Amino acid sequence: MSFLPLAAMTAIPAMDSSPVDLARRLGTGAKLMPIALRSNAVRRGRGPLAGLMRSNGLYPVYQPIVSLLDGSIFSHEALIRGPQGSSFHAPDALLAAAAQESLNFEFENFCVIEALDRWGTLSESGRLFVNISAEVLVQVLKQCGRDRLLELMGGYGVLPRMLVLEITEHERVTDMDYLASVVQEIRAAGVSLALDDFGDGRSSLRLWSQLKPEFVKIDKYFTKDISQHADKLKTIQALQQIAAIFDTALIAEGIETEDDLRVLRDLGITYGQGYFLGRPALLPREQIDAEALDVMLDRRVAVFPELRRASNAGTLSRLAVVEAPPVSLTTTNDALATLFLAHTKLHAVAVVDGIRPVGIINRSLFMNEYSKLYYREVWGPKSCMTHANLEPRLIERNHNVDELIGILTSDDQRYLADGFIVTDNGRYVGMGTGEQLVRSVTETRVEAARHANPLTFLPGNIPISQHIERLLNSGVEFVACYADLNNFKPFNDQYGYWRGDEMIRLVARLALAHCDPRCDFVGHVGGDDFIILYQSADWQQQCEQFVSEFAERAVELFDAPAREAGGILAEDRHGVSRFFPLTTISIGAVKIKRDEFTSAEQVASVAARAKHDAKTCGEGLLILDTSEISSL
Repeated sequence: MSFLPLAAMTAIPAMDSSPVDLARRLGTGAKLMPIALRSNAVRRGRGPLAGLMRSNGLYPVYQPIVSLLDGSIFSHEALIRGPQGSSFHAPDALLAAAAQESLNFEFENFCVIEALDRWGTLSESGRLFVNISAEVLVQVLKQCGRDRLLELMGGYGVLPRMLVLEITEHERVTDMDYLASVVQEIRAAGVSLALDDFGDGRSSLRLWSQLKPEFVKIDKYFTKDISQHADKLKTIQALQQIAAIFDTALIAEGIETEDDLRVLRDLGITYGQGYFLGRPALLPREQIDAEALDVMLDRRVAVFPELRRASNAGTLSRLAVVEAPPVSLTTTNDALATLFLAHTKLHAVAVVDGIRPVGIINRSLFMNEYSKLYYREVWGPKSCMTHANLEPRLIERNHNVDELIGILTSDDQRYLADGFIVTDNGRYVGMGTGEQLVRSVTETRVEAARHANPLTFLPGNIPISQHIERLLNSGVEFVACYADLNNFKPFNDQYGYWRGDEMIRLVARLALAHCDPRCDFVGHVGGDDFIILYQSADWQQQCEQFVSEFAERAVELFDAPAREAGGILAEDRHGVSRFFPLTTISIGAVKIKRDEFTSAEQVASVAARAKHDAKTCGEGLLILDTSEISSL
């Protein structure tokens, strides 16, 4: 994260040189004395920041920006600091003092002088990021123009192609078109652009689109604890898609933990910055911190966080809405009967007052009444409203499935028989049937379970396949374990689905407990089938403990007679009553070597075969080599 906006580049020299010496060295004349020194506010200021600027009390530090592909140093960012041990050492205190002493512009000017001059003094040839507010960037071009800007950078020994201006405070941009023209001039000089803190609530997608910076820094809110937050991960994946459109490299700020670095690396983020990679220092670094380098060299694949809830993606828009003609408040019973006879498949009609639905009339109930003796003669010319249910179920097109389930579970079963009225922003659209609703809910639930199992909230088939593909693409060796319960169906039949669900949730808890969440993936295929993809070295020990602990804990779900007998009497799949031992778990494990398989389907297939063999052999854990499976 950038701490400070940097200076206007009309200022040049370092504070330890006289204006005359600097003018002679650069051949530019004494009129180019730094704005910070020429300012009366600085020369006469009594505030602590003005004093620090006059006395050379501020200095730059440099924080590395790292390639997340190989851990090499890509660039450094210049930051400013006050005297060690003082209240002005932290950048926030300096910013506050600049605002209080009305030295914002002078302070920016001073910061860029110190950053560039120090970089040139160190004879560094690497790329340098310096912060500059959008407002000051505009002023730079107005005051000195592109050629002068190149001359200034040359005076410090900084090549334009190695300088990246990191635009801060872009929320203050009032004329974005003019800023874009300024950026075009800057880029023509060979200088690159970066947008700072994108996503902090002030950044603009339009600014990204219009300026097309070479780099965009992702605000640390989205990178902090990303290993634990699936929503942050999804947000960054969306930013990656935008970056691909604009040909922009992303820089993840605020990387402070090993787990976050692993996830950001495996997401394919180009560059990273943060304390875990390297803290700001007086001298540029040659390599990142050892602990971070170990992570970069460790090719084990990170386990991405998953949303721990079932998807609500299914909406009414997926239903085939019946575009049925409505009736009005004054429609007669004879006219309604004619309508039903003309539309033989219409299960009900909506009653509308203008465009607003106010009731629903069931076809069967109405036609039963209409067919009675003398009904037509007495009631035919009268309003059909006597047959209307004035409390119809109204459903907007974009209602999600969870809201629609209320119809299926309602005590008023008329909603299933009558169906419901579909609206769009309150306006009548058509009719929906209970049959269509049941089908839609079922299909949506099945689709949702492919992403996250609704019972355990563990990743379903789609995330499982995606993780296997990531493991295969990385070339890392791993172990695919397929776990399944023994004698679960008789237990479920004997004690009911509620206790059966408890046993499945027990499997999920123990599977998670016996793996390293940073590198081991647990998925729920469905029913009592689970997949564990291990990268941990102690995977075999964890599996054996999993089998043992499940055997101990599952006994508690049986009643006392069953525990004493060691099992239950129940019907098998052929309807024959026989004795079934207490439920246990079998795990088939297959070691997946590098370049041995090319698809997730192949890995899942051999793991399922290993599970089958484990159950057949009665083994708790059966470890097979892929050659053994292929020969079976």
